[in-house]
Amino acid sequence: MNIWEELTPPFFVLAPMDDVTDTVFRQVVADCAAPDLFFTEFVNVDALQSQGREATLRRLRFTQKERPLIAQVWGLNPENFKRSAADIAAMGFDGLDLNFGCPVKDVVQNGACSALINNRQLAGEIIQACREGAPTLPLSVKTRLGFNEVDLTWHEFLLRHKLNALTIHGRTRKEMSKVPADWDMIGKVAALRPALSPATKIIGNGDVLSRAQGEQLAKQHGVDGIMVGRGIFQDPFLFAKNSPWEEYSKEQKIQLYQNHVELFAKTWADSAHAPRVHTLNKFCKVYINGFDGAKELREKLMAAQSTDELLTQLKNT
Repeated sequence: MNIWEELTPPFFVLAPMDDVTDTVFRQVVADCAAPDLFFTEFVNVDALQSQGREATLRRLRFTQKERPLIAQVWGLNPENFKRSAADIAAMGFDGLDLNFGCPVKDVVQNGACSALINNRQLAGEIIQACREGAPTLPLSVKTRLGFNEVDLTWHEFLLRHKLNALTIHGRTRKEMSKVPADWDMIGKVAALRPALSPATKIIGNGDVLSRAQGEQLAKQHGVDGIMVGRGIFQDPFLFAKNSPWEEYSKEQKIQLYQNHVELFAKTWADSAHAPRVHTLNKFCKVYINGFDGAKELREKLMAAQSTDELLTQLKNT
């Protein structure tokens, strides 16, 4: 089954975010209001095919609650992409996505992710390697508008590879996240599709803070789907038709964070490669926010050294 063909526009996707969209957070979001499609956090294929494989595999952990689910990968070695694509297909993922957009300096200096905008030969080899490794697995790419400036020839190049889907983050690599997403330019990328690859789904990404806003952007700019990243931190129910988040009480917010911490502790209890408890700090502001004393409570919770300590504090609040 090609999951991209099963989605009805405008569909909503939870973005891949490193050290954020792990199995625990995806399950939390699924319980609040699930998107039409989940992505994993970033998975390095070169690490997956190395002695670091076991530690890397935790990024590919998932439950049925998180389906449909796309695994997003990055790296440099086409052979490792090929092997990883085969691994991911065998694990039962619904698709494979190539990270050609991460703008982090160290990653780019090594030639990976958004650096591939300027290395199209390698980008093409990676796409081909993934197809050889998993010929029946739907293949997509997430990228940016360009490297230092907007470059539509990059998107033309990608569309000629007949991808199942193409996600456009509405900024260049140079812009990082320092300027508003350019949805007009995302629309121009979408306009390239009919002539080059009519079957490719186009997803827009950048600064979406509500479902209603996403629906309007999809209609206005001609994209099939909306990918939400940081917006989920402002509303865990963002994908709902009518989010109840603004009416949530202090007690309800604390309970939701407690549920998150309990699931984190249960999920990683027997794992030799469990994330550190401080991983939970980035989620604290999602829940512990918008009520009197929230700032002081966050500071106390973020100093916890274990999930047991964190749960004790939450239960005694």
